[in-house]
Amino acid sequence: MSLKFDSYQKRRLQSSYISVVISIALVLFMVGVLGLVLLKSTSVANRVKEKVAMTLFIKEKVTQKQIKTFRESLLKEAFTKKVIYTSKAQAAKKYSKEIGEDFLKFLGENPLKNGVDIYLKADFVTPEKMEELEKRFQKNAFVADVSYDKPLINLLTKNIKRISFWLLVLSSFFGLVAMILINSSIRLSIYAKRFNIKTMQMVGATKGFIRKPFIWRSIKLGMIGAFLALIGLAVIVYYLDKYIPSLNFLEDYITLGYIAGGVILSAFVITMLSTFFATQRFLNLQTDELYY
Repeated sequence: MSLKFDSYQKRRLQSSYISVVISIALVLFMVGVLGLVLLKSTSVANRVKEKVAMTLFIKEKVTQKQIKTFRESLLKEAFTKKVIYTSKAQAAKKYSKEIGEDFLKFLGENPLKNGVDIYLKADFVTPEKMEELEKRFQKNAFVADVSYDKPLINLLTKNIKRISFWLLVLSSFFGLVAMILINSSIRLSIYAKRFNIKTMQMVGATKGFIRKPFIWRSIKLGMIGAFLALIGLAVIVYYLDKYIPSLNFLEDYITLGYIAGGVILSAFVITMLSTFFATQRFLNLQTDELYY
């Protein structure tokens, strides 16, 4: 009879551990997907920002040598992603192609100016910073005029802030849900061994000694759950890269590293803290309270 009971208890405990691992894996997978969306959306937003150009129109009296020196100085600036020079002849040819006729035949001379397109780094593509750069370049002796799409910059900044805010709120919400679900699963698994905890305490075992094996076991279960979650995320990333190659998921090692590290760290921290507080609760209960 005793052997059957022990076998039943063992199966029940194993079932409890499996449910904890599955719960942790599913929750971490959900958090990982959300983290992937959050980080990748930031990366995509930065790529869009870095396609915005500020055009500097060069004065007629500026020589090609001076323009070359000016371009080299721009490339050394912290805000510069890349610099593209367009001569007035190139600009005229491009414009003629766009309108479908050679406008120089009517005007007799080229009214366009030599131009330098500065593609800025994402951190500098904001209304405030671009306005500062505009004022700075307007004071430059080589620059006749500065042009960029202000309404586009304002709209882009506003939309990115709005999307980032709601993604952050959603991430925080699901992060909280993840902690609650994992905590509940671990507490249920420890609840099944509450009498063992109290027995060990009654024979003189310290709280730290009692907690240690529970915490270590929960961390191992958490790591197994994290491993399963990472496998699921790897499958998602593979198919996203396959069907949306422009996002370069498999080449974005930094984002993938953050996701993998975040999933593993979350599993470690949440399982450790949840187990600590769950065991502490049962350690503080009186013997007659264990039945409720």
